[in-house]
Amino acid sequence: MKKGLVIVESPAKARTVGRILGGDYKVVASMGHIRDLPKSKLGVDVDRDFQPTYSVPKSKAKIVSEIRSAAGKTDIVYLATDPDREGEAISWHLIAAARLDDNGKKLQRVVFHEITADAVKRAFTHPRSIDARLVDAQQARRVLDRLVGYKLSPLLWKKVQRGLSAGRVQSVAVRLVVEREREIGEFNSEEYWVLGVKLGREDTNEAFWAKVTGIRGRKKLVIKSESTAAEYVHKLSTARYSVSDVKVKDVQRRPSAPFTTSTLQQEAARKHRFTASRTMALAQQLYEGITLGDGESTGLITYMRTDSPRITPAAVAEIRDFITKTYGQDYIPARPYQYASKGKFAQEAHEAIRPTSVGRTPDSLKSFLEANQLKLYTLIWQRAVASQMSPVVNEVTTIGVDAHVDGAEYFLLEAASSRVKFPGFSALYIESTDDSGDDEQASRLPDVSKGESLRYVDSTSEQRFTQPPPRYTEATLVKALEQKGIGRPSTYAPTLSVIQQREYVVKDKGRFQPTRLGMLVNDLLVEHFPKVVDIGFTAHLEGELDDIARGERGWVSVVRDFYVPFAAELDGAEERVQRVDVSEPTDQVCPNCTRPMVIRSGRFGRFLACSGYPECKTTQKIVKPTGARCPECGADLIEKRSKKGKTFYGCSRYPNCEFAINRKPLSVPCPSCGHTIVSYARNRAKCTKCGTISSLESLGSSGEADEQ
Repeated sequence: MKKGLVIVESPAKARTVGRILGGDYKVVASMGHIRDLPKSKLGVDVDRDFQPTYSVPKSKAKIVSEIRSAAGKTDIVYLATDPDREGEAISWHLIAAARLDDNGKKLQRVVFHEITADAVKRAFTHPRSIDARLVDAQQARRVLDRLVGYKLSPLLWKKVQRGLSAGRVQSVAVRLVVEREREIGEFNSEEYWVLGVKLGREDTNEAFWAKVTGIRGRKKLVIKSESTAAEYVHKLSTARYSVSDVKVKDVQRRPSAPFTTSTLQQEAARKHRFTASRTMALAQQLYEGITLGDGESTGLITYMRTDSPRITPAAVAEIRDFITKTYGQDYIPARPYQYASKGKFAQEAHEAIRPTSVGRTPDSLKSFLEANQLKLYTLIWQRAVASQMSPVVNEVTTIGVDAHVDGAEYFLLEAASSRVKFPGFSALYIESTDDSGDDEQASRLPDVSKGESLRYVDSTSEQRFTQPPPRYTEATLVKALEQKGIGRPSTYAPTLSVIQQREYVVKDKGRFQPTRLGMLVNDLLVEHFPKVVDIGFTAHLEGELDDIARGERGWVSVVRDFYVPFAAELDGAEERVQRVDVSEPTDQVCPNCTRPMVIRSGRFGRFLACSGYPECKTTQKIVKPTGARCPECGADLIEKRSKKGKTFYGCSRYPNCEFAINRKPLSVPCPSCGHTIVSYARNRAKCTKCGTISSLESLGSSGEADEQ
């Protein structure tokens, strides 16, 4: 008889854990959640303390039967699901669905944050029981989401269109995107001018540019017209210049903390243009185990759903030892860095995301990882190692200059430069930023002294305009959700996916833009259900879920406090809320009745429909030409969408020509063979015939290729 039955969520995790435990244990996978609220009805009794009714989906009935059968052949069952609220709830549901607690069977909950031999074996020597507090917190979230979704969504179906949904987190995310779009639309750009003067040292060829920053009595100079700029430029050309101040100082910049879920999603989006969903899918693979050279599956990173940047002392020691051996003693600080979460609602329940062994360098894993797995692992490995490296030391030089005009008026100028004095952690890793501005630093300044006279060489005046706030990217929207306390590590990726699937937002050049549908649904919810989409209220509710997990509140009271006012808002909503027309006008005419065609949304995306519906039921697909030609018949290649909602590109002559590809075709041909080329990676393209990879710059294209 086996020593015990071990239940995990996925086959990949089962293989890795099974290899570690050996043949004495039988390891099976539940394939995720085994039991849930029914899809066909609310499943929550609001009159009996919100009692949920759970059921086992038909697709999971066989798995439950197999788990129950396997449990009958052993005296002990180990529940080794993921180390978070969701994992705790899966274990709790497994016990009930498969009746694992029948006949006095011994049940043990084991928790590990990395799937390595040491971590797994240590967890099995320290089992515990199910933590009811974590289960209650997950159950409260599930019930709240069900109440919002199943109470509001039918109203949206009636008043807007079928197939829509509302949710506590997704609706707030849409609100952020909508409000940002309106900020942009209401923004009034203002003209301003920037002045610069090129100054030379007396009797030398050394010269440098200084920016005009102020004028006597006004340390901040704002120039709003070309005439004022021209007036000042004339005065500057006749001014007498002298150095008012010289400052040289060392500025240290410490490394960023190891990755949490949100910072990993942000950095993967910036550096590799990965969506949040793709990042989490790749991280799941790295966590559950990759087969290495010895033929055995090994977990390469710690658990990837976390809001804590903390690393265990043992891992810190291993990293510091690696840094010393690889870079030298100068590259480690005297004391290890300690990181704490900046998020207001951080749970700090787990470690940061880090490699399970720093000795597994990205170079050593190249032959075992797929390209995107390697990219993400490299990010995680570099960030974790860099987090314990010495700071970057920059020598920053600032020169202040006075420009005297007519003996009375004078301008204030400033020039600054920075040079790397010690590279520190930047020798390994440099974090990306959301700022798209010019990061180039001025060239090194000459060695001048206070009181030194300078000569006028040249000047410039540049017209600029104030810019509206930028639209959200995946990185900045995840960052905003985290900073505002909306959602948790496990919710960011599905939230971003669902708001795109529902077509509340679309991506334009990598940035979120609300659709007409998204704006109308948001406005309806804001007007009639303000608490559901209130940012502060939603964040407060997340904090209450954390209170449940700590045992400080009961889950029923939290749900009741939300539901009572929510039910009051729902009362009479069907009569109060007016129907919304979400169709978008076009300049196209119906081929059957000549009435205008409008754009509507359906199960498979947007389509053209006659505005005379239901009298005229004519519909047409929206054709999005790519500018590329079909390599098989020469017709136009157009953007299409599958029944599962996936975008692909196919021949406009379908079904006469069935050519189709997944990557976006570009309008320029392959420089080697003239065949169709497709987007391949950032700023690159690949030929579909000969495989030649070209840069977009060399092809004369200014756009970026889509994400892989």
